[in-house]
Amino acid sequence: MKTLLVPFITAAAAVLLVAGCQTGHDKGPYAAQTPKSLPLENTERFVLLDPGTQYSVTCSGYQDRTLDDGRLEVLAQVRNRENRRVEIQVNCVFKDGSGFSTGDETPFQTLLLTENATEQVRFVSANALAKEYTIRVRQAR
Repeated sequence: MKTLLVPFITAAAAVLLVAGCQTGHDKGPYAAQTPKSLPLENTERFVLLDPGTQYSVTCSGYQDRTLDDGRLEVLAQVRNRENRRVEIQVNCVFKDGSGFSTGDETPFQTLLLTENATEQVRFVSANALAKEYTIRVRQAR
């Protein structure tokens, strides 16, 4: 019986050793995957970041103007589409004329929208480089 057990254990150890030595090394650099459509944050001024806000929130209008010192001021009317209170967070990313971020991004501010209410949110860029913007909305956690 011991003579049958030794070859079996040896064979099992050899299989485990060979399986453990296989590696999944990468074979080199890869080309970046391009999306089929442009990211919405590059093309839209108002972006909803999660499914909850996609169902509950909309922007009923926005207005932008350049202040006397060259900074950009943005006003957005954020509307609750539901018949319940919604707590969201809103921020603004300011961009240059080419659509690239100027590094000026406002912190997320919490906004409590009552049933079917519209609230106005104001953002002001920190410098005069901002020409474009994207307002981003997410659910408050």
